[in-house]
Amino acid sequence: MTLRAIVGGFALAAGSVACVHSANAADLPPARMPAAVAPVAYAPPVYNWSGFYVGGHLGGGFADSQWSDPFTAANDTFSKSGFLGGGQIGVNAQFNWLVVGLEGDFSWTGLKGSGIDSAGDTITTNTQWTSTATGRVGAAFDRLLVYGKGGVAFANEQSSVAGPALNPSTVTTLRTGWTAGAGLEYALNENWTVRAEYDFLGFGSQPLNFTTPGGAAVTSNASLNVQEVKAGLNFKFGQF
Repeated sequence: MTLRAIVGGFALAAGSVACVHSANAADLPPARMPAAVAPVAYAPPVYNWSGFYVGGHLGGGFADSQWSDPFTAANDTFSKSGFLGGGQIGVNAQFNWLVVGLEGDFSWTGLKGSGIDSAGDTITTNTQWTSTATGRVGAAFDRLLVYGKGGVAFANEQSSVAGPALNPSTVTTLRTGWTAGAGLEYALNENWTVRAEYDFLGFGSQPLNFTTPGGAAVTSNASLNVQEVKAGLNFKFGQF
């Protein structure tokens, strides 16, 4: 047998093996593709209202004072309005959607009113400032907070009379009463929030003592109710 015949035999055998392997591979089922992996959706963090904050506010005040005329016992009502501005400080704690907190605020006000009593005396009343200490309860919708508040209220009021029946005199009164209100607050970012708020402050009636030209004391009872509408900006010092 020649060398050419031997090489030809080996080539024929190798071709046969390749054909058999190809036939077997064709009979096999196709390979499975790997399962597609779903992309991970990014969920932005939900805002947390917990933490201490401090801020300022501007707005307007509306008040009415009802006086009993010291000579006729008739009631005289004086309406007052003006701008207000001040600051607030507080703390919140959040439990799921529920937000509870404490807050104190102080507002300089210019709420002035005047009138004339039955004896011709001019009566002037001026609410110079108000302050409140309240608890807050709200519902958080991520960056939006809807809340109500209530607590104790204070007001400094200056009352004056001048005329023929009473000596010119001024009485300064520190009033204590109650307050209730509601508002909306929105978080601009992690630290800054803006708010709009309405508050009612009720102080009831309180006696004011004046004197006549002869030195006799005359008492007038005066009530005070204040409504305040405020827009504010707060800075929150992070979370607990």
